[in-house]
Amino acid sequence: MTGLIKLSTLNAAPVRHDPFDFFAVENILTPGSLQAIQQDFPMIDKPGIYPVSALQFGPNFAALLREVKSERLSAIIGNKFGIDLTGLPLMVTVRGHAQQKDGRIHCDSKDKVVTCLLYLNDEWDAAEGRLRMLRNGEDIENYAAEISASGGSFAAFRVTPTSWHGHKPFVGERRYIMFNWIRSKDALKSHEWRHRLSSLVKKIIPSFYKKRG
Repeated sequence: MTGLIKLSTLNAAPVRHDPFDFFAVENILTPGSLQAIQQDFPMIDKPGIYPVSALQFGPNFAALLREVKSERLSAIIGNKFGIDLTGLPLMVTVRGHAQQKDGRIHCDSKDKVVTCLLYLNDEWDAAEGRLRMLRNGEDIENYAAEISASGGSFAAFRVTPTSWHGHKPFVGERRYIMFNWIRSKDALKSHEWRHRLSSLVKKIIPSFYKKRG
């Protein structure tokens, strides 16, 4: 059975080591997969990152999650970075919308070993919202690579204290699934708790103001 992710294309992508270990590839999804996944994408109408446990979605998006969590994909990513990811917990989160403050330059938490992003938008025409792999933590224009947010674009990097990345501000729909291998189960629980709390607050606050109004 043909999957949604072209693992051979993923496996063939060259890893770059300047300014840190990363790789990016376009058109990682098999023909017709993007439209099917978009049809079953979770209903997200607010900015923020949501854990998959807090979302409802259709069967094609569920199939994508199964492939993301597969041992075969984990082995490919681990081999590319020379890391044994076997047994490390995996955290999967989803974004549907971006706000002005998103994309600020940062390095991921030291609890994360590898970060992967799979974009699920239509063709991305905007100059903003394109992920940049940066040479420092100060200048968004000093980048080694820029990755489009078009559907099927994929980026992965090894998390280090200098794996700076970000994008120019964009407001509007910007869909992706992010998955991170985490160093321990305790760290995973901590991250998931924060994401669940954040998603709960996003649901409660609009209801609170609506009632007051």
